[in-house]
Amino acid sequence: MSATLEELLRRAQAGDREAREQLVVENAGLVWSIARRFFGRGVDPDDLYQLGCLGFLKAIDGFDLAYGTQFSTYAVPKIAGEIRRFLRDDGTVKVSRSIKERATSIKMTRTRLTASLCREPTLSELSEATGLPPEEIAAAEMATASTESIQRQCGEEGFTLEHVLTDGAMEETLIERIALREAINQLGERERTVIGLRYFRGLTQEKVARILGVSQVQVSRIEKKALQALRSYF
Repeated sequence: MSATLEELLRRAQAGDREAREQLVVENAGLVWSIARRFFGRGVDPDDLYQLGCLGFLKAIDGFDLAYGTQFSTYAVPKIAGEIRRFLRDDGTVKVSRSIKERATSIKMTRTRLTASLCREPTLSELSEATGLPPEEIAAAEMATASTESIQRQCGEEGFTLEHVLTDGAMEETLIERIALREAINQLGERERTVIGLRYFRGLTQEKVARILGVSQVQVSRIEKKALQALRSYF
């Protein structure tokens, strides 16, 4: 930590308004970088930035100079947490009406096919019935899945996606859970579909294999590859 930053923090914590304002100005880029993770969620970007600034100011007040860690490391989860708290209290993360309508249509089609086929439809069957490409089906279901899905115990193994990615580390290790969607979007179509079915819908590897029309061993390999890619992203 530079002496200048340490001095500003000490002054700010002592009630120096100018020091607080200077810290906010100098760290505007950091606040914006976190706020951008939430763009497109139904909240104005400037409002997200203001929420991030509020979290940043709380970080100033709560930071202990004796921690021995960088201030930015402490501030990032505070910034993200303030924005996340607003989104949660204001009705969770926003999803566009068109995506919601598409997801509802997919769900209805899936239910109808499950009833007529007496099994879960494969992705190709669902794609044919809806007229949507597989990647759009996966994207719509992923976007409307619960943001808490990464904490849900998965299938027969009883582990969560959050634990797989962070080895059970504290929240600060995974700066922002919503960033997980960005990471998943970087995966290939098949890897993205397997992760969606396994962790957002809670299906076993056996059920996923039946839906995709492949073997359970193949699903296991695809899932392992996808998780390695997600770890690399974070």
